[in-house]
Amino acid sequence: MEEFVGAIWHRMVTRQSATDFADARVELADLLPQLAPFYRGLGGEPGKLLEAAEPRPFRAPRKLIQRIAGTHRCHTVGWQDERSLRLPPTIALFPERELNESLYLWLVAMAAKLPSIRHWFRDNQQTCRALLDSRPGLARRYREMVEVALVLRPGPDQLQEEAWTREQTLRRALLQPGSVESLPRAPGDAWPVPFWLYPEPLHGLSVEAADTDDSETREQAAPPETVDSARRTARRLDDSKETDGFLIFQLESLFSRVEQVELDRCQEEDLDDDLGAGEDLDIITLSRQRRASSARVRFDLDLPAAKNDDLAVGEGIRLPEWDYRRQSMKTDYCLLQPMLADDAEPAALPEHLAPAARSLRNRFACLKPERNWLRRQMQGDELDLDAWLDKLTDEQRSQEPGACYRQRRPNQRDLSCLLLADLSMSTECGINEDQRVIDVIRDSVTLFAEALSSARDRFALYGFSSIKNKQVRYQLLKNFNEPYGDAVRGRLQRIKPGFYTRMGAAIRQSAAILEQEKTAQRLLLIISDGKPNDIDHYEGRYGIEDTRHAIQQARAKGVQPFCITIDEEGSDYLPYLFGDKGYALVSDIDRLPMLLPRLYLNLTGAN
Repeated sequence: MEEFVGAIWHRMVTRQSATDFADARVELADLLPQLAPFYRGLGGEPGKLLEAAEPRPFRAPRKLIQRIAGTHRCHTVGWQDERSLRLPPTIALFPERELNESLYLWLVAMAAKLPSIRHWFRDNQQTCRALLDSRPGLARRYREMVEVALVLRPGPDQLQEEAWTREQTLRRALLQPGSVESLPRAPGDAWPVPFWLYPEPLHGLSVEAADTDDSETREQAAPPETVDSARRTARRLDDSKETDGFLIFQLESLFSRVEQVELDRCQEEDLDDDLGAGEDLDIITLSRQRRASSARVRFDLDLPAAKNDDLAVGEGIRLPEWDYRRQSMKTDYCLLQPMLADDAEPAALPEHLAPAARSLRNRFACLKPERNWLRRQMQGDELDLDAWLDKLTDEQRSQEPGACYRQRRPNQRDLSCLLLADLSMSTECGINEDQRVIDVIRDSVTLFAEALSSARDRFALYGFSSIKNKQVRYQLLKNFNEPYGDAVRGRLQRIKPGFYTRMGAAIRQSAAILEQEKTAQRLLLIISDGKPNDIDHYEGRYGIEDTRHAIQQARAKGVQPFCITIDEEGSDYLPYLFGDKGYALVSDIDRLPMLLPRLYLNLTGAN
């Protein structure tokens, strides 16, 4: 009964303390397709991600009902760092939905013009002033939002004298940006300003600065499956050996004395622990203490035994990687290991693909090069009668042998295509009860190979996945010089999900292979199901920038990269990687097997 009454009381008090307008709430996820191009169109950094921010604590004055309910201790504000722009996940500040949407647009515009903050009060005013002068459409909306927001901000009845003086100064700065030089001091924090950007909540804390071990242990071990992208505020804890141990005491002496015994405690190695409690923490304390050594080799232990793994071809290939933070290449940073399924048995075309393969072969057969005669050659397969008769009847003919032969040669299509398939572990996820993503990719690559073999175009098939920079697995399915047949079909049927997606290294190796082709058109087709990522720092902007740099290098070599993705969020980052016309988003994955050959025809000008 007490719990029931308490729940009713909690809901009632929380409802009374609420200041947002739930009916006009706007979700960041719904507006991301509009905000991302708007941000980059205003000059924002192309590789920066737009993600949700986490509430941060404010020591701002609260009403009595808010103190009773325990609400309004934290507020979500916009901020950015070199990796991403963080915006509130939802906005319900205004009673009108249009104004809440306009606030998102305003924050994005502010972020595009204010990449870094040196002085919070002055920098935000100057940026506001610049936007109001240069963007009349935004200026009109800004005036509307400020008028409503000032009514909702705390008044003199809620604030003490010094705090009210500070609030009045903030109001003048919002109404006339750039007119106020400094913000008066007052106890506590000012009520959050929703139109301004705030400094990032975490300063001076980086993986490199925090770690003192070798470079391998500096890599982050956060699993990429984490769906919560919001960051937390952190603080560093010095838990050196002197303070490590149990507190052992007798129960009857609980309030009198305790004794510390130096004892190393075992560390939990289970990666499946429920970490949901961290979502409720405002500040997460980070320790310098390492996990046990077994945790650092856990991912290596996930590799199959050598006798069960594919054959490693050679000792691996050293490749560079682009570090956008240093604006330089890391020489020989990645080890790409070519892999071959040497124990794959030759296999025929799967029966469920036979009808589609027959249709594609008939369509691509018309692209098969026809043999034609080259006339008036100095040597050839047989005598060119027309050229010989012309020479006999020519009054000024010479005694030297003429070009009286003809030779039959094929009129080949002057192109080469390398298909690179993403075989990361995310392809293990199911589409329905009978199919996984990897099954559709396998069928797509198989039908693609059937079509191109019918057209007799030069093509190669590779797949890739990775485990950090130490092993980028480059799966050889078919090279350019190998004929397509049952041996290749057998390898295709052995395709299985791998690990992670270090796309930059795979693109560099594929471009190097295509560079050896002497054809006029060299096409690199990439099938992917998500962003570049790995279990180290390759996650996020780092991986995107390295992939983009690899694509630019490929284009400089005369290679034409094109990406086919099934990622629903692909439009957020693929234009930055491949350009507006360098990718295709397949919304219905079941259509991929038939769409892939059609895209190939369009790209090669065969339609």
